Amino acid sequence: MILDKINKTNDIKKLSLEEKKELADEIRSYLLDVVSQNGGHLASNLGIVELTIALESIFDVSKDKIVWDVGHQCYVHKILNGRKNDFRSLRKFGGISGFPNVLESKTDAFNTGHSSTSISAAMGYASARDIYHKDYHVVAVIGDGALTGGMALEALNHVGSSGTKMIVILNDNEMSISKNIGGINLLLTKLRIRKNYTKSNRTGKRIVNHIPIVGSYLVRFVSKMKSSLKQMILPGMYFEEIGFRYLGPVDGHDIADLEDLLSKAKELDGPTLIHVITKKGKGYSYAEENPDKFHGVSKFDLATGKAVKFKSDDYSKVFGSTLVSLAKRYKKIVAITAAMKDGTGLSEFAKTFPNRFFDVGIAEQHALTFAAGLSRAGMIPFISIYSSFYQRGYDQVIHDICLQNLHVVMCVDRAGIVGNDGATHQGMFDLAFFRLVPNLTIMAPRDFKQLELMMNFATKYDGPIVIRYPRGGEKMIPYSPSTIQLGRAEVLQSGNDLTIITIGNSVYKGYVIQERLKQKNISCELIDCRFLKPLDKKTIVNSIQKTKNLIVIEDGTIVGGLCTAVKELIIEKNIDCLSSFYAYPDHFIEHGSVDELEKKYKQDISFIYKDVLRKFFHKKNV
Repeated sequence: MILDKINKTNDIKKLSLEEKKELADEIRSYLLDVVSQNGGHLASNLGIVELTIALESIFDVSKDKIVWDVGHQCYVHKILNGRKNDFRSLRKFGGISGFPNVLESKTDAFNTGHSSTSISAAMGYASARDIYHKDYHVVAVIGDGALTGGMALEALNHVGSSGTKMIVILNDNEMSISKNIGGINLLLTKLRIRKNYTKSNRTGKRIVNHIPIVGSYLVRFVSKMKSSLKQMILPGMYFEEIGFRYLGPVDGHDIADLEDLLSKAKELDGPTLIHVITKKGKGYSYAEENPDKFHGVSKFDLATGKAVKFKSDDYSKVFGSTLVSLAKRYKKIVAITAAMKDGTGLSEFAKTFPNRFFDVGIAEQHALTFAAGLSRAGMIPFISIYSSFYQRGYDQVIHDICLQNLHVVMCVDRAGIVGNDGATHQGMFDLAFFRLVPNLTIMAPRDFKQLELMMNFATKYDGPIVIRYPRGGEKMIPYSPSTIQLGRAEVLQSGNDLTIITIGNSVYKGYVIQERLKQKNISCELIDCRFLKPLDKKTIVNSIQKTKNLIVIEDGTIVGGLCTAVKELIIEKNIDCLSSFYAYPDHFIEHGSVDELEKKYKQDISFIYKDVLRKFFHKKNV
């Protein structure tokens, strides 16, 4: 196998063109084998095989900097750079990450997990290179979808106006290449990148300019005609206008053409954009036909393309179906997503209410201010974004929604530990950073029914409100949720020996611990806060003063969320009690399954139960 020859960085450079073509097929087979077992991002990696091979054939990633936008399409890069044998540990606890990781390899130039970041980071590298007079190339690889992110457009504007030498590769996988138009563009591209083209163009302008009377007018006329022609046949005119030299489009699965274009682009000064056309899911028919379905996958059967495990209801599905029901009753309800219609459970809503559904693309900041505008106009916007992506629109939450006290329902999907996607995707911080914002009400359901009740409450509530819920299904406890009242906690079980305060997904842990302690004749008072803000201080204070013992459990960071809120309350009310707080430490949480991460960070039920016995009841005969 050709893949056997790839063991370290730059081994790819030793292969012939025919060997590289064979390697591409072998890599696709390897990707399918591993991802079908481990889960991960499949379609994007299948689509970028030849482009990655060409890039790393032309550039030297031991010194040149390639920054992958979003980063989930870095699997081929990892295979080519010393991690081929470790690739079977992809996304497993203690294994290699599904995203670039500078701690894994020096060939990973920049940690990326959110979209639209690569051009900014690459510009940083290029500027530092110029300041220090170093000699290396800088390349940003960005998908067409990521260009909807404002940060990418801001970076393009900066790079184009700076004149800095760097290459942006636009990986366009949303369209097929037209042979006619593509051929014309390739022809023009080859003409424009010839070494003599720019020089002869300047010389021609000087000669014509010296023609008496009509010279300058003729130059301007020809320039306008040239621009008009380029507008008609060159889709990259926008990039040209902001300062880039536009090359392409080029077939992203033709290694020879890619290498030829990349080699010539290396020699050009200033910012260059190469437009590459690829097919998402290439080489696997199921992924080619349904690239969105195979964007991020769990374990699946290679022969059928079907998931190994049947997917039951989860919070996203319940959110979506509940919103459809509410929208039938409340005509003012609209739904917004940022390129995550399926992931957030809004597919049914989009089909049922196409005029009331808005997918704004990868543009969380715009999505939130757009929701604010809808609210000001009298609508009731429900906006669903993953927890880790709300970080990108924090200013809009504060300035555009909460400052005006607008009725916007912000649904926070994938809150808490999400598992194998790792540090960039864990929903650790939403309780903490939302809690700081004035006017904002924050809720978290413990099960599907409570999510439905909270969505009903949020529809009628007049003000900004957050509902946060985890990835996956519910964990049932034998308590039916009661009616939601603003700022009111729910006492699920009365007790005298220990107060257990929880919220959202952590209520299940509190319930199981309470049941185990009951077998030791320890009486627990179990409180589901339901609201982080406003916090039900009266219920919490009364319980702590009664039991004199307290534990708090939450599925977020130890800093800023429920644990911090209760600590502040204890100080405010000067309560004398023995307390212990269970949440994740104040650092970024790596990839691994939820169970594995809970055990590592001592957030699993077994540890908390034993810790409570040791800290609170070691003197009892239990």
